Amino acid sequence: MGFSNATQFWNTRFDKEEFIFGKEPNEYLVEQSSRYLKPGNSVLCIADGEGRNGVWLAKQGMRVTGFDVSDIALAKARQFAKDHAVEIEYSLCDTDGFDWQENAYDAIIAIFIQFADPEMRTRIFRQVQIALKPSGIFILQGYTPKQLEYKTGGPSLIEHLYTEDMIRKLSDGFEILDLRCYEKELAEGARHTGMSALLGMAAKKRE
Repeated sequence: MGFSNATQFWNTRFDKEEFIFGKEPNEYLVEQSSRYLKPGNSVLCIADGEGRNGVWLAKQGMRVTGFDVSDIALAKARQFAKDHAVEIEYSLCDTDGFDWQENAYDAIIAIFIQFADPEMRTRIFRQVQIALKPSGIFILQGYTPKQLEYKTGGPSLIEHLYTEDMIRKLSDGFEILDLRCYEKELAEGARHTGMSALLGMAAKKRE
């Protein structure tokens, strides 16, 4: 899917008053951030959508950068940040168009970025590794193939879903701090509600 097509697809989804993934941060992100991140950290949020995760991180005292392919989502995110009196540096782009600078971030956050096909996913992991500082933290949450049975969110294409083995292979060059597959009820807006088959990973870039 090209940039303009992806923008159109996501704009159609985000073009409503409600926050389609809710306004609360992702639970796995909160849990791992409290363990590994601290105020003052520079953090990048990949595809931050309406800003629920970026704004929460900024409220914890972190310096947050984010991007998304949807200008409608980013307009909501910027207003959400303003409502919470925090500043986030947002840009309109996709993962291939973002300016991935070397050793730039203390942490990179990837919450439900399962628009990525296998080739894009490989590129993202490589880009994350370049852009993290040595010992920087990568926090990832996504759905596993069992999610296709629950149908409570996420893509319908199995190649976009995560297995533990796949994530281990992609994470070569990282020290895995936490990696688990589990099932849990989610309540993240209309798009992520109900019993869900999840994978969570926190990893540290090797020095």
